[in-house]
Amino acid sequence: MSLLDGTMATMRSIWKGDLSFGLVNVPVKVYSATESHDRKATQVDSKDGTRIRYRRVREGTDTEVDFADIASAYEATNGETVVLTKDDLSSMPVQKSPEIAILEFVPRDQVDPIYFDKPYYLEPSSKSPKAYVLLAKALEETDRLAIANFTLRNRTRLAALRVVDGVMTLQTLLWPDEVRTPDFAFLGEDVQIHDQELAMASSLIDTMARDFEPSEYSDTYQAELAKLIDAKSEGAEAFPETDKADEEDDDSEVADLLAALRASVKDRDAAPAESKDSPTKKAPAKAAAKKAPAKKAPAKKAAKKAPAKKATARKAAS
Repeated sequence: MSLLDGTMATMRSIWKGDLSFGLVNVPVKVYSATESHDRKATQVDSKDGTRIRYRRVREGTDTEVDFADIASAYEATNGETVVLTKDDLSSMPVQKSPEIAILEFVPRDQVDPIYFDKPYYLEPSSKSPKAYVLLAKALEETDRLAIANFTLRNRTRLAALRVVDGVMTLQTLLWPDEVRTPDFAFLGEDVQIHDQELAMASSLIDTMARDFEPSEYSDTYQAELAKLIDAKSEGAEAFPETDKADEEDDDSEVADLLAALRASVKDRDAAPAESKDSPTKKAPAKAAAKKAPAKKAPAKKAAKKAPAKKATARKAAS
């Protein structure tokens, strides 16, 4: 079943043009691929719930300004403030051709997800979808992303074209100067990682390894928000103290990192055995646990050495 089956009726195209691939033009329609499920709120006075309204007024006065008369002010390189109207902005030589131009094809793993921004679905808008399907299958066959640029809402965008469940998806990319370079002190430190610690951490990852199923996750915040809204409308308490007490774990701090990792692996290994009728999503973890012993062997040696480390830490503290 196609990702878009049954959804086009409720989705509105926001852009229409051609996907340019060499000398081939593929007519497409563009749809936003995401939507927000957050509850909409209005700002009110907390005293009596009166709606709060905002007005656009001239600074220092109470005179309202029509939206059509509002311009944008920018700071020039010399520090001077420059006012640009909508006509000024429309005069920019931005490429306005209704075309998604493919620039090159690159390996998937060379585009870091940190550059991904907003996704859009592309739907074939010609009578025959053959050219669309051909390009989609070729992308999947070569395991590459198409890097393209196009203009949306008078702004030039860089994007990656990929295939999701048979549908070509245009994912806008952040420009290189929009991604910050991390500058953290620890990056310059020589952090010593012992083989036993790495082996145990890898073993823990193995016990929790499984295929990603997005449908198994839900927005806990929105669920609790809905519960809070309904409870307050009925004059009840949404989260009694007993619920909060259940959420508090009685975890004791483990000073030794290796001991904490070992305890985590032991807990993950014990979980499947304690619940034979557990959901199928725990099966991969159980399978992974069978592979873990090869990596656990070094961990046992590390466990014997752990007390010596703690003793050293106590001497240093004293």
